[in-house]
Amino acid sequence: MSNTNATKHSFQAEVKQVLDIVAHSIYKDRDIFLRELVSNASDALEKMRYTKLTEKEVFEPERELEITITPDEKAGTIEIADTGIGMTRDELVENLGTIAHSGTKAFLQKIKENGGGNENLIGQFGVGFFSAFMVADEVKFYTRSWKPEGESLCWTSDGNGEYTIETVDEALTRGSRLVVKLKDEYKDFSKKDKVKEVLERYSRYIAFPLNLAGEKLNTMQAIWLKSKSEVTEQEYKDFYKMHCHAWDEPLDWLHFSADAPLAINAILFFPTHNPEAMGFGRATPEVTLHCRKVLIDSEPKNLLPDWLRFMKGVVDSADLPLNISRETLQDSALIQKINRVLTKRVIKHLEEKAKKSPDDYAKFWKDFGNFLREGIATDEENRDILAPLFRCESSILDAGKLTSLPEYVERMKDSQKEIYYLVGANRESIEAGPYLEAFKSRGIEVLFLYDGTDDYVLNRLSTFKEKSIVSADAADIDLGDAPQTGTGEALPEDKMKSLCEWFQKVLGKEKVAECGAGARLVDSPAVALNQDKFMSASMRRVMRMMTRDSSGLSDTPVAVKVELNPRHTLIHQLDAMRDNNPELAQLVAEQIYDNTLVAAGLLENPRGMTKRIYTILEKLSGNTPAAK
Repeated sequence: MSNTNATKHSFQAEVKQVLDIVAHSIYKDRDIFLRELVSNASDALEKMRYTKLTEKEVFEPERELEITITPDEKAGTIEIADTGIGMTRDELVENLGTIAHSGTKAFLQKIKENGGGNENLIGQFGVGFFSAFMVADEVKFYTRSWKPEGESLCWTSDGNGEYTIETVDEALTRGSRLVVKLKDEYKDFSKKDKVKEVLERYSRYIAFPLNLAGEKLNTMQAIWLKSKSEVTEQEYKDFYKMHCHAWDEPLDWLHFSADAPLAINAILFFPTHNPEAMGFGRATPEVTLHCRKVLIDSEPKNLLPDWLRFMKGVVDSADLPLNISRETLQDSALIQKINRVLTKRVIKHLEEKAKKSPDDYAKFWKDFGNFLREGIATDEENRDILAPLFRCESSILDAGKLTSLPEYVERMKDSQKEIYYLVGANRESIEAGPYLEAFKSRGIEVLFLYDGTDDYVLNRLSTFKEKSIVSADAADIDLGDAPQTGTGEALPEDKMKSLCEWFQKVLGKEKVAECGAGARLVDSPAVALNQDKFMSASMRRVMRMMTRDSSGLSDTPVAVKVELNPRHTLIHQLDAMRDNNPELAQLVAEQIYDNTLVAAGLLENPRGMTKRIYTILEKLSGNTPAAK
């Protein structure tokens, strides 16, 4: 190297401060410097590609646009070279003699205002080049401008306040070559394997050839930036397996671009298998965040809502500052905007899938429904648009056939004001219970819920299309008159009133909060109803878990409203028995109460019930007057 035209320069005082901040404070991951330098090289190539189209005379127009990385373990250096636009002497002073030259004072002011929280400011100023000083004892930047009259120059600095610019004797090719002499503790970056690992993580999709010691690294294209019509099904599947490190094939994918409120290109994959259902523990998000093909964060927080954590893929936003720090991302308003766009796109995609391929969606609901249930229960912002994706069986549909809330509302009678549901272990248990009778006799549809979380989900939803969602075992439901399909005459009104008063008295108000004639009963003798119409029996069971004893059972009475069927034979016999055999009548009343709790799923401790049944059997087998 010659000293011809060598000039020495000093960084401005405030620039020295910024350089120290960049080198020691902003980036927590030191390997980020390599991503920054490769991104700068890519930008230089992009500018060169544009310059070729707009300028008549370009130095070495035939030279291929590419990036070459050369680690030298023996010399303890790493070189990053590009055949891009290069720089003139004045451009070196302007671009490398100052940091964010148009806003250095503002940069320092922001740091001061932020109380030293420097890491949150990187995205606002162009300081990526100087990240090299995190790992460097010295940086040499060889460059030759695209202009025909350009010089072969070298910019040199150790980051301690000064830099020199000099002409070199050798005739440089167009572009730039950055030589980083590594500090002892960072000599790993002079090893090919280490450099390859970093480049494959961050710069796999750079638009220009990326060569590492003769090996081309970026062999896979950034297909998310292509039009959907340009990507084949097999390319999607190959990309899914390689980018997402997946062993299965994708069940489906969503490929889209958006311009507002942000520029976004994304491919989101729905996996075939639910990892949580397979016992692999809680799924972790596998959607990476890129900016113009450069990886910003492999595990970005809040990019998608937590209930979409099963999804995989890539999101690229050109509106993100290329060198925004990971810490800034976590609280970034930009991320919140991307989150909203992605979430609504996924929901819309699932809606379309449900309409076009209901059987396929039913399978998806079976495998991934718990994630959507979680979304309805926890995501207040998207709850209403998620609700139509909920699926369950219904009293008027064949077993196994699912329906949605919109379909239920469409089938509702004009006079019906509420959406009704029942919770049970399976269809048979619900249909065998007493709660469906009233609705079935009136031709009112009831949704059947078998999953343990469904009633909580609908409770959180509470309404749909201005219709309240109500548990069908609730007491405060007015179904109006219904055709009586049961047999036998009803007890006279006065006798029925007296029987209900007696029933409540012998059981106690701590068990029977209210007792009355069952206008909703057809075939069953009695039923226990919830006082809270918006809380099913299964929800009450959850609440009662706090009162369980050491055996895991609860002896705390359940206060319910009991309805007795005035037409049922057992109720007629109970009315006669309370006069003829009061002791047996009380036992039968207690048994009826426990039976209603069993039907409601509220009886946790059967010990007293079992003993009582034997006592009743003994008394009946003794030919008591009531048994004749």
